[in-house]
Amino acid sequence: MKWLRWWWPVLVWAALIVGFSTDAFSGEHTSRVILPILRWLFPHAAAATLARLHHLIRKAAHVGEYFVFSLLLVRGVRGERSGWRAEWALAALAIAAGWAGLDELHQTFVPSRGPSMRDVLIDVCGAAAGQLAFAAVALFRSRPSGAGPDAPLGSAESNGAS
Repeated sequence: MKWLRWWWPVLVWAALIVGFSTDAFSGEHTSRVILPILRWLFPHAAAATLARLHHLIRKAAHVGEYFVFSLLLVRGVRGERSGWRAEWALAALAIAAGWAGLDELHQTFVPSRGPSMRDVLIDVCGAAAGQLAFAAVALFRSRPSGAGPDAPLGSAESNGAS
C-alpha cells in the first residue's frame, strides 16, 4: 500500500473531474452562478459578451483542472524518486490524455452534456502546461546555489569557478 501515498491525490482529483462532468456542472447550471457575477462585474456588457466570457471561464477551468491533475500524476509516477525525467512527464501526459478522453466519453451518458474532442485537446494543453511548469521548476532547483540567472547548467560561472 506504499503506492497509495503517492497516488491518493490523483484518485481524489480524478473523482473531482468526474464530478465536474455531471449535470450539476453543465453550462446551463454554471451560468446560474457565473453570469450574475459577470453582470455585477460588467454591468454594461452585452448579453453575448457575457455568454462568451462564461464560455471562456468554463474552458479555462478545463485547463486549470488538468494542469493540477498532470502535476499530481507526475508526482505519482515519480514516487519516492527526486528530480525530473522526460519519461515521467510523458507518462503523466499520456494518463491525463486518456482520462480526458474517458471523461468526454462519460459525458455522452449525461443528458445535459455531450462529448467534445475540443475539450480533450484543451485538457491535454492544460496537462502539458503542468508538465512544462514542473520541468521548469525542476530545472531551476537543479541549479547550483549562487549561480547567476543567466549561467547555463554546468558552466564555470554556475560552479563558482573563475
